Amino acid sequence: MASPVPVKEKKLMEVKLGELPGWILMRDFTPKGIAGAFQRGYYRYYNKYINVKKGGVAGISMVLAAYVLFNYCRSYKELKHERLRKYH
Repeated sequence: MASPVPVKEKKLMEVKLGELPGWILMRDFTPKGIAGAFQRGYYRYYNKYINVKKGGVAGISMVLAAYVLFNYCRSYKELKHERLRKYH
């Protein structure tokens, strides 16, 4: 039985595994489409965690955690080299 919603209009979490290749091929991979995807993601994050009546530290702490993780991954090679160096 086919689903009443076209595959192109489904969200990623609603796509079945067999429909995934067709769903990926229907995405817009132009620079404008990619920028639109980032913009939708930003507004979704902002409205869910930042722009709320009773906010907490969850939204800001996630951004801070992502920043720390990104910088750690970026400097892992230097940190690994520093760890293996002998001090004597």
